[in-house]
Parts: sequence; C-alpha cells; structure tokens
Amino acid sequence: MPTEQPPSLPEASSIIRVAIVCEPETTVLANSLEALLKRERGFTFSRFQYGAESDLKPRPTGVANTDVVVATLDSFQPTRVQPFLAPLQRAFPHRPVLVTTMHPDAFDVFPLLEMGAADFLLPPLRSSEVVPRLKRQARISLRGSALVEKLKEDIGLKQIIGESPQFLEQVQCVPRFARCDATVLISGETGTGKELFARAIHYLSLRADRPFVPINCGALPENLMESEIFGHKRGAFTGAASDRAGLIREAEGGTLFLDEIDCLTPQAQVKLLRFLQDGEYRSVGSEQIRHANIRVIAAANADFSQMLRSGEFREDLFYRLSVLTLTLPPLRERPGDILLLTRDFLEKQAAVTNTGPKNISLAALNRLLIHSWPGNVRELQNVLMRATVLSDRNEIEVMDLNLPEDQHAVEDQSFQTMKSRVVWRFEHDFLISVLHAHCGNITRAAVAAKKNRRAFWQLLRKHDLLPRARRGAALRM
Repeated sequence: MPTEQPPSLPEASSIIRVAIVCEPETTVLANSLEALLKRERGFTFSRFQYGAESDLKPRPTGVANTDVVVATLDSFQPTRVQPFLAPLQRAFPHRPVLVTTMHPDAFDVFPLLEMGAADFLLPPLRSSEVVPRLKRQARISLRGSALVEKLKEDIGLKQIIGESPQFLEQVQCVPRFARCDATVLISGETGTGKELFARAIHYLSLRADRPFVPINCGALPENLMESEIFGHKRGAFTGAASDRAGLIREAEGGTLFLDEIDCLTPQAQVKLLRFLQDGEYRSVGSEQIRHANIRVIAAANADFSQMLRSGEFREDLFYRLSVLTLTLPPLRERPGDILLLTRDFLEKQAAVTNTGPKNISLAALNRLLIHSWPGNVRELQNVLMRATVLSDRNEIEVMDLNLPEDQHAVEDQSFQTMKSRVVWRFEHDFLISVLHAHCGNITRAAVAAKKNRRAFWQLLRKHDLLPRARRGAALRM
C-alpha cells in the first residue's frame, strides 16, 4: 500500500510548558496528571484552580509562559463545560486546550469540539496517550503557515466540491474533527468521497507531516488481512518468508485509514478493538507487544444496524470507531452540485492536457442532472473522462456521455423542456441553500435573495419548501 510522506513541519521546543486548570472537585485527577508529567522528561507545568462559576479566572502568573492547557472537569455536560471553557480560552488566548473528566462513562465529544476544545483525554491517564497528544498540540504555534496552506491547497478542504446544505453540514465538521485525535467513522455509498474526507481530516490535523496510510479491507484476502494490518514474523504461516512490519507501523505518528471496515474478519475485529483500547498490538506469530501512536479513521458503505443485529460486526468495536461520525450524501441527493463538479473536473482535465477546458451543452448537462448516479462522484468523473477523451469537439454532447438509457432519457428533449428542468433544479437548490443560511427565516432569506417577500413565498410554495421554512423557524425559537 502506498504511504504518503509530506514534508516535515517544524518540531516543538525541547521543553513543553503545560498549564493544568482544575475544578475543585477534580483534585485527584489533576494530581494524577501532575504525577505523570513529573515522570516525563521535557515537560514543566503550572497549576491553576477555578473557584465558583462567578470567578472563573486563573491567576495571571504564568499564563504567558504556557504552550498547552489541560482542563480537568467534573463532567463533560455542555451546561458545565460552556461557562468553564469560554473564560479559560480568554485567559489563555491562542493556546490549545485539552479537556479530561472525572466521569467519562457518558459523554458527547462533538459539543466539546464545537465549544473550542482542541482534544480530550479519558481517564485513566496513561503516559502513552497523554504525552504524544501534548507534544502535537504544543507544535501549533510552530507550524509553518506556508506549508500548511500548501497542504490545504493540495489535499485539504479545497478538494471537496459541493454547496448543497446537507453536504456542507459534513464539510463543516472536518476542521473540528481534525483538531482532536478521536477515531472517525465515515459512512456513505461507494464513490461519495469518503477517502477524500479522511485525507482532509489528516492533512488539516497536527499529524499532517506524518504518513497517511490507506488500506482497502475489502480488497485483502481473508488469510492476509491481519498480517497486512498488524504485520507478521518470519515463519508465522506458509509463505511468510520474512518479517513484515504491517501498516500500523508504517502509519506511525500519522493516520491509518481503514476503508470498507465492515469486511474485517472476526479475528481482525478482536485485534483491532484491543489496539483501539490501549494502543498495543502484536504481529502475527510474535510474542512481543508493540505500542503505536496513530489515529484511526474508518469508512464503510454498510448498514451497521443490520450487521450489529446479525452479529457480523462487533458492537463494542463499532462504538470505538464511531466516536466522531460523518455521513456523506449520495450525488443523487445533491444534484445541484453536479454542475460544480463537472466544471471543476473539466478545468482540471484541461490543465493536465494543457488545452482550454471543454464546454458542455445544455442537453448534456440536463442528461447529467437526471441520471441516478449509482456510482456517485466517481462515476461522474469516469463519464466525463471518457467523454473528454473520445470527443474531438470543444463541446461535450449527450452522445459523448454514453450513459445508459432510462425513463428520463427517452422523454421530450426539446430545448425548452430541458432548459425548464435546469432552471427548476437551480431554483430548488438555491432556495434550500438560502433557507439553510437564514435558519428558515423567510423574510431574511428573501432579502438575501433580493426578492420581495411575496414572490419569494410563491417560489417556496412552487417547490414545496414552505414546511422546511417553518421547521427552520421553529428550531430558532
């Protein structure tokens, strides 16, 4: 499997200065963290205690000499975290804040990230987990801005094309997920861009200078799956003529992307679960226990609810993988993005061939809009690639697309009919987008669209979007 090695980012200074900020109820947890840091080389720490909620300000001494902040909280309940975290970020501006809690049994990570936490730690606090995370967060202020922008340009969010509201909801999660080290489970049909989202999370994270190692679990023979992931010792099985490190070791410090995770064998599921629990694993045929420092992102197009009921996939492993989740919509549910994707691909193809980008006729565009796209974005790219290569004209026509005939394809294809379809689709997607931007408020959406309220209301009625507007308005109340 190919392992990507981006250029190195600058390293953190030799001494990392940690501020431990604790609630009065979390003294035991703060003491545990102090004891851990005392045993580690390269760390110094200061301790601040928060009093009552009306006085959430740490002493100013030592604030300027802080690289990372660790807050020990009694619980992760948003009603407790918000009044604690907001003033903490003001007291330690531009410093990454990690949070840990006395009661980790029931918590929701996503609100923590929304409120600005950089990462979270769950007790019992282990050196193997705490130290690498503190070191990565300490490198924030030292990251080379030019390099980061190049990574974003080449591999990050700019490669993710789409403007439909349901798609943008998932895109907006990526920077938040990139800030922490929790496992991510990405769901979506084949060709929806799961690996693209996984790469964006990796290259926007503090692991961006380490390897991104993708593996398609569904493409591996069952008898070699564990060997590929965990490695093997010479002679562990027939054909093991030499030692193999395995993909976990190749991904050291970076991200291991497990695509089609639902294809893992029961034995591999057990070993992966053990690895996710404590970061330890053993190669096939080896007695040596190894520890790895990697982040795991998994992806699947399976119905996990059915697999969990049938016992095909371990429930405990599923919950370990799905700490953070993304669900990517299929292309047929965001047809308004087809034009954006088409334009982007034709421009990139023109840059590769050093020619001007080809145009696409209205009839061909309409044909793209009414296709069901079972293969999603990947199928669209393949169709356009074939049309670009096989057509000698400067404009792609319907015949160049070579799409299978369906009910829509044999209907009236007059200019007026096809233009009406394109206009209807534009209006529908535009209205959804502007309503989403203004939380269902029709008046504000009409002003943004530069339409009078009555005309805007009639458009909503035409596209049966009034219920959506009312639901959005109700959510604001």
